[in-house]
Amino acid sequence: MKRYSAFAIAREALRHHTGWERAWASPAPKSRYQVVIVGAGGHGLATAYYLGKVFGITDVAVIEKGWLGGGNTGRNTTIIRSNYLQDPSAAIYEKARALYEDLSQDLNYNVMFSPRGVMMLAQTEHEVRGYLRTAHANALQGVETEYVGPDRVKELCPIINIDGPRYPVLGALWQPRGGTARHDAVAWGYARACSAMGMHIIQQCEVTGVRSEGGRVTGVSTTKGDIGCDKLGIVVAGHSGVLAEMAGFRLPIESVALQALVSEPIKPCMDVVVMANTVHGYMSQSDKGEMVIGGGADGYNNYTQRGSFHHIEETVRALVETFPMISRLKMLRQWGGIVDMTGDRSPIISKTPLGNCFINCGWGTGGFKAIPGSGWAMAEMMAKGEPGPLAEAFGLDRFRAGRFIDESVAAGVAH
Repeated sequence: MKRYSAFAIAREALRHHTGWERAWASPAPKSRYQVVIVGAGGHGLATAYYLGKVFGITDVAVIEKGWLGGGNTGRNTTIIRSNYLQDPSAAIYEKARALYEDLSQDLNYNVMFSPRGVMMLAQTEHEVRGYLRTAHANALQGVETEYVGPDRVKELCPIINIDGPRYPVLGALWQPRGGTARHDAVAWGYARACSAMGMHIIQQCEVTGVRSEGGRVTGVSTTKGDIGCDKLGIVVAGHSGVLAEMAGFRLPIESVALQALVSEPIKPCMDVVVMANTVHGYMSQSDKGEMVIGGGADGYNNYTQRGSFHHIEETVRALVETFPMISRLKMLRQWGGIVDMTGDRSPIISKTPLGNCFINCGWGTGGFKAIPGSGWAMAEMMAKGEPGPLAEAFGLDRFRAGRFIDESVAAGVAH
């Protein structure tokens, strides 16, 4: 793999950019691998990368039924934060946020990480108490956050209206090292690094069955033939239930669409991320000037990846009072992603009833921010056969035992 650098750009400019190579290879699948990972989104590619980098396992195939990063990784609003209340959540999200800090240097690929800060608005007295509690918990967890008053909110985000008649801004939970990254670049950077280690990334290859013998996985059947493996990782977000059924077990998840939209590009006016959970809307400004806007998940189960008119109305109506200026903007485009929701709105990183088959799912509406930490924890579990410190609380058995990690109640929102 050629390293990207300013010198490489200058060299290629002199020879009319004829020397650039493909970022990752597209090989034909082998008949067998040590590890097969189903799902070439951010979490699946990060798992493969840390398997190679940390544990030296490079005989890996990452199988994707569509195109690389074409699922939720390319369909989210790119928010990165770690200010969660529950200790297991804060640990894995803070691990991810810390890895994002140096990810561009680690991958030699600019993922455009921008630690611009994330504000979670308190617009009711209940939220004020909740965010004060979270700030105290974060202090004990080693996560840098603080509770700020309305004047500081206005200073950080001048376009905000803090005196709304229904939902005035009473304060905010502020994480200065939270922010955003370029979603496509995260997937592309991991893919390039995996390919450089000799791993196979196989696109347009749908898994049609999971093969097993004696209670242990032996491989997968795909539209490109059977592929054997010693260990199987299922990392397919909203389609986790479908793959789990192929493997012979059920998951406590449901799949719903999460929609988002962007406005026409405008001049820079907002250099932080703002989340307004009472009205359930959140917004940031992209590097191209678009206002990136998202809201809550659909209220019914579905596998739709398109937008809908009711979502535009619900989400924009929620934000117009807090950001009056967006009422004058035109929508540029809208999309949806299929998210996998658990009952406690926390992920599953776990062994499964099928031997040597591991699953990573249930990230709901907040999976992008967790990609590096999720990949690290999943890789550790697949390499060692048992979950490590980051993953052990997120096992499937917690639902049977009642050990919920309830972030839906703790945070009021799972984004």
